[in-house]
Amino acid sequence: MAGGLDLVDAVAPVRQLLEARHDAREQALAASRDAIRCAANAIRAVHRGEGDRADELLAEARSHLRRATEVSAPHPEVRYAGFIADAAKEVAEAELTRAAIAGRPLPDPDAAGVDEVAWLHGLAETVGELRRASLDRVRGGDLETGERYLALMQEILSALATIDVPDGLSRGLRRATDAARAITERTRGDLTTAVGQRDLRLALEEHRAALERARG
Repeated sequence: MAGGLDLVDAVAPVRQLLEARHDAREQALAASRDAIRCAANAIRAVHRGEGDRADELLAEARSHLRRATEVSAPHPEVRYAGFIADAAKEVAEAELTRAAIAGRPLPDPDAAGVDEVAWLHGLAETVGELRRASLDRVRGGDLETGERYLALMQEILSALATIDVPDGLSRGLRRATDAARAITERTRGDLTTAVGQRDLRLALEEHRAALERARG
């Protein structure tokens, strides 16, 4: 007894709270990792043109994210520790990438099933996936689609540039926006080079054809 206080009895509810918090953390962390894994695999499926598989993986990712959010809800220390936000960003990126490459309207935060800041970060990360898709199309000779993806990258960048709040509120969105800007500029340069090469090749082919007609 300490001054009439039974410390064992006093500590018991605190211990129970911490044990419950620890259990919630373990469950939420595992679910967050599963959400990230499914989201990453969904993006890979999108780039491979496996739309149905991508949809299945996205559904799994959303389910894992919901699980992480639900088990951590009673424990703000767990809910806002950071790893759930990371999982939400990855899910948002996968949702946005799936829609962008398919040529569909991009989902808003509610449709993507994530909070607003995670959605913004997912939007920034989508720029990198669009670069990959754009260059893949250019290598395949489809410059038109590559340019369409570049236009969407520029549109995303313009939207992100309107967000001007402290990093503490946006979870470092300014850095993500700067990275997206650099990716967009590199992609514009790559496509400009590809278009120039295409135009030169066409001009040479037309010149060769003209010479052959003159000889004939």
